[in-house]
Amino acid sequence: MPSTLTTQTTVTYEGARRAIEAAVAEAARIGAPSCIAVADRAGVLLAVARMDGAPPMSIQIAQDKAYTVTAFNQPTADWWPMLADNPPLLHGIVKTDRLIIFGGGVPITADGVIVGAVGSSGGTAEEDIQVAEAGARAALG
Repeated sequence: MPSTLTTQTTVTYEGARRAIEAAVAEAARIGAPSCIAVADRAGVLLAVARMDGAPPMSIQIAQDKAYTVTAFNQPTADWWPMLADNPPLLHGIVKTDRLIIFGGGVPITADGVIVGAVGSSGGTAEEDIQVAEAGARAALG
């Protein structure tokens, strides 16, 4: 392969479907109706679900959480600690389209490499993280 090309592994629709099923099951188990989105390595949406009772506005937030993870290679919960004591960065970066700086976006990893992401919205930040992590664990089988 020429040095000007690269091959990247990414989660498939089947992995996204598994992630959605596991995340929905976890959200139901903890009583937090949620919207769950799964994106591939490039941040492109593969699957989305809105549970009965989940806030409609959470659909876009879940998608943006998954996108944020892939765009910056880190969980969304990592943002606030980096920004809290840095007002210039905090007030500037939050104007970035689709950036979410609170919990609920987690990576799907294979061999330590991010291959996709799950975003969850509808519960507390802690519940959203728990739901997204259940999805991410299930994505690869």
